[in-house]
Amino acid sequence: MGLNIVVGILADPELQAAADEVGEEFSAIREALAKAGLPDWAEPDLDPTETGDFQMSGYSGLHCLRRLAVHLAETGALPALADTREAADDPLVAEVYTRRPHYAVEIGDSVRVIGSAEDATGGFDHLVQHSDCEGFYVPVDFEPVLIDERVTGGYIGSSQRLLEECRRIAERLGLPEDLDPWSDKVDEAIEDRRTVLEGWQRYGVESFTCLQLMAAARQSIATGAAVVFC
Repeated sequence: MGLNIVVGILADPELQAAADEVGEEFSAIREALAKAGLPDWAEPDLDPTETGDFQMSGYSGLHCLRRLAVHLAETGALPALADTREAADDPLVAEVYTRRPHYAVEIGDSVRVIGSAEDATGGFDHLVQHSDCEGFYVPVDFEPVLIDERVTGGYIGSSQRLLEECRRIAERLGLPEDLDPWSDKVDEAIEDRRTVLEGWQRYGVESFTCLQLMAAARQSIATGAAVVFC
C-alpha cells in the first residue's frame, strides 16, 4: 500500500467505511485547537464533486521532498541526488526528526509551548514534522505544529503553512506552481532523474510531490476540509 492524500474524506463515497472513525479524529482536533487558543474549525459537509484524491510517489516521494526541505533549512543548499529509497535514511533528516519541531504546542493534560516562531524562521516544520503515513492538516493558519497523541499521527499541521512551505521550495527549484504534475515534462524529469541537471527537472520526484501537496493544500483552504494522510 502507498500513501494516499484526501481532501473531503467524509464526502468521498469510496471512504465511507472510515467516516465514523475520522469524525472522532476531527472532534479531537477541534479540542486540540481550542486548548492551543486557536480558531475553531469543523469539517464541512461537502458535495462529492468537491473532494480530492492526490496520489503520491509512494512514501519515498514524500521522504525525498522532506530530505530536500531539511537540507535547504539546515545548509541553505539543495542536496545531492540520492536513491529515492534512501531518502528516509539521510543522517541530516534523522537528526532533524530527533530534534522535533522548532516551534510547537504540545497538548496533553497541560499545554506546553516548544521553541518559538523565531526559531522556526526559514524552516519547514509543517511539511517535515508530520507522520508520513497518517494524520491531518486543517485549514486554520497557525505557526506552531500541534502535537497531540490523541490524534492519529500525533501531529496536526496547518494547510496554509504547508502551502507556504511548499511554495518556498517550488520557488527555490524554479518549479511553476501551475505545472500539471501529470504532464510529460514532470514524468520525464522523474524518469531521467540522474541525467537532467538543471532546475526543478533535476528533482523530478520531489517536484511531483511538491505539486501534489500544494494542490491538496489549496483545495483544503478553498473548501474548508482537512488534508488527510491515509
